[in-house]
Amino acid sequence: MSDLLQYFKSHQSDMVDLLTTLVNYETPTLDKAAVDKLGAFMEGQFRTLGASITRYPQEKVGDFLLAKWNENAPGKPIMFLIHIDTVWPIGTLAERPVRIDEDGKLYGPGAIDMKGGITVVLWALRGLISRKEMPKRPVWVLMTSDEEVGSVYSEPIIKEVAAQVGLVLVMEPATKEEALKTWRKGVGSYTVTVEGRPSHAGNAPEQGINAVIELAQQALKLNELNDLKNGTSVSVTVFHGGSATNVIPAKASAEVDVRTLSARKWDEIGEQIMALTPFIPGAKVTVTPGHVRGPMEHNDLMKKTYAQCKAIGERYGLTVREDGSGGGSDGNFTAMMGIPTLDGLGPQGDGLHALHEQVVVASLPRRSTLLAAMLKDWSFE
Repeated sequence: MSDLLQYFKSHQSDMVDLLTTLVNYETPTLDKAAVDKLGAFMEGQFRTLGASITRYPQEKVGDFLLAKWNENAPGKPIMFLIHIDTVWPIGTLAERPVRIDEDGKLYGPGAIDMKGGITVVLWALRGLISRKEMPKRPVWVLMTSDEEVGSVYSEPIIKEVAAQVGLVLVMEPATKEEALKTWRKGVGSYTVTVEGRPSHAGNAPEQGINAVIELAQQALKLNELNDLKNGTSVSVTVFHGGSATNVIPAKASAEVDVRTLSARKWDEIGEQIMALTPFIPGAKVTVTPGHVRGPMEHNDLMKKTYAQCKAIGERYGLTVREDGSGGGSDGNFTAMMGIPTLDGLGPQGDGLHALHEQVVVASLPRRSTLLAAMLKDWSFE
C-alpha cells in the first residue's frame, strides 16, 4: 500500500463526516436560496484551503464558483468539474436521513450524485496541502449548480473556463464496479411540430389535413434512424395531437430523444432530423432542436488520457478500470471541445436519482488517492 493511500485511509472517518455534512444541505436545483447555502459552505472550504475565488452570480440557480490554486505557476491548469445541485426536493432528508449500513454503504439523497465526488476532491486537496505535496501547477475547481437540469445556465461558463485548461476531471460517480467513464453518449432532444388543417370528421373529412397522421409517418421515419447495435438511438418519447373526436386534427407534436456514441453519427442524425419534410401535401413540419450535449467519444485522445490515469493509479497501488454511460454529463461539453477529459472520478456507489442512493465508504480514500496522485504526477506531453 502506498504512503498516500495509507494517509487517506487513515482519514476515512473524516471523509465520511464531510460527506454527511454535504448531504445534510438539501440542494434541489431550482431552489436558489437552498443551493446558495451549500455554495457558501463550499466557498469557505476553498478559502480555508488557500484558494482564490471567482464568483459567477446567477438569478435563477445557485451562484457558480471558480476556485484556483497556484494561479501564476507555469503550465496548463488541471480542472475539477463539480456540481452541487441534486434532484431531491426539500424534505427528502427528513424521510431518508443519512445512514451507514453494516456493509459500509452510506445512504442519503445526493450522496453519490455528486456530494461523494465533492468530498474526494476536497480531501485530495486537503491531503496534498497538509502533507506539503501540493504540486507547483495551476489547479482549478469549477463548481456549478444546474447540472441536473441540463446545465442550461452553466454551459457557456464551463466552455469558457475549460478552454483555458489542459485536463478536465469530472466528479460524477464511478460505476458500481468503481470504473471511470471514458465514453458517454451524446444526448439531444428535438420537438417535431405538424400543422394541418381542421375539418369536420363526419361532414367533410376530405377537406382536412390530418396532423396526427402526418406526425405518425414522421415518427416511423425517425424510428428508422435507429442503429442500436452501434450505439445510436432515436426515440419518439412524447406524442400530442388532436382536439376533439369529431375534428380532423390541425396540430400535433412529438418529442424525440437522440443518443449516439460518435460525433460523426451525432452530426449525421441531427442533419437528417432537421431536414424532415411532409408526407401529406399541405402539411407543415417544423423541427426545433432542444438542449444538447454531444458525445464524449472513446477516441484516441480519450484512450491516451485514460492510459496515463491508469498508470498513475497503479503506481500508488490502485486498480483503475474504465466503462461508459448512455447518459450525458458536463464532461460531454469539454470532450467535444477536444480537451482531455476523464469522467466518473467520484466514489463507487449506486442508486443515482433513486431511493437507494448510496456511496461505498471504502472507495472514498481510494478516489482521493487517485486524484491527489494525478495532480502530482500528470504530464502534459
